[in-house]
Order: sequence, then C-alpha cells, then structure tokens
Amino acid sequence: MAKKKKSNFFTEFLKERRTVGAISPSSRFLMKKMVEPIDFDQADVLVELGPGNGVFTKGILERMKPDAKLFCFELSRNFYEHIKSTIQDDRLILINDSAEKLEEYLQREGIHKVDYIVSSLPLAVIPKEVTQKVLDICVKTLDESGKYIQFQYSLNAKKLLQSKFSDVKHKFTPVNFPPAFVYQCKV
Repeated sequence: MAKKKKSNFFTEFLKERRTVGAISPSSRFLMKKMVEPIDFDQADVLVELGPGNGVFTKGILERMKPDAKLFCFELSRNFYEHIKSTIQDDRLILINDSAEKLEEYLQREGIHKVDYIVSSLPLAVIPKEVTQKVLDICVKTLDESGKYIQFQYSLNAKKLLQSKFSDVKHKFTPVNFPPAFVYQCKV
C-alpha cells in the first residue's frame, strides 16, 4: 500500500511540476517537527497550505481541540480526493482551490485571523507573483501571536520569508527524504 501512495505522489509530481514540489510524501518525523511549535490548547483556527497526501493534516487533527477548525487548501484534484476519502473529521474544511483565496474562504466563515498556518507549498517552484500574494495574505490573516510554519528542501526561501515576517527561525530535519528545513515565522 505504501508503494502505491509513493507512486501516486511521484505521478502528481511529474504531472504538476508547478504546484507539487516533492517526489515522495513527507515523513512522520517531518510532520512532528512541523506541528511542534503549535500550542494546540490555544489554537482555534489553523490553516494548512498544500497538504498533499494528508500526513500533516492527520498529525494536526490528532492534536487539535474538539472545537477547533482546520482549513486545508489543496490545488491538486487527486490529492484533494485522496484526503477527502481517507480523512473524515468535522473539524476539517477541505478546499480544492488556491491558497491565494485563503482570505476569501475565511471571510465566508466569519473568520478574520488564524492562529497557525502550516505550509508545504513548494515556494521555489510556484510562480513568484503567486508566492508573493500567498505570503502577503498569510501575513494579513495571521494573528499577531500566531505562527507561520513552512518546510522547504533548501534555505532558498529564507530571505523571502524574512522580507515578509519580523521573526524567522529555522531547524534542519535530516530524517526525511529529502532532508528538509522547517521555518517558524512570526508577523
């Protein structure tokens, strides 16, 4: 079964080079590093950008409060359908649309600020104007006490994130294929 998931992930990578930045799913080790900075007792609204096959989604939902909400934006129809068929949780609001529309979807729910944004978006391959717009929206919608958490396979995004956020830290996660950097950013 795991082989089939990797094969599907690789197929999506080949088909959607502009939106899928990895050839295999993220490891549970990377998932733990991504959710580590989240204070789940205080988090009411969380956002996940680019959940892929849902590894981080599951990890977030396992730790969330019963009354919290998780908005997930997945552009790939195949990944969206996979998550929709494998994760049933009333707290999950799964959206098959661009992260550029984050603010629009939050406003529909009467939400103006979010506590945490967890992003797997491949910033190095997304067109620059889209990346800029998504990050600007994240800064605008993130609560001042919240965090934007992003992983990348290189340090190329560091200057970009520093241009958007006032506080940017990163950690290296070697136990992932490929190894990754996890950024924690504050507005």
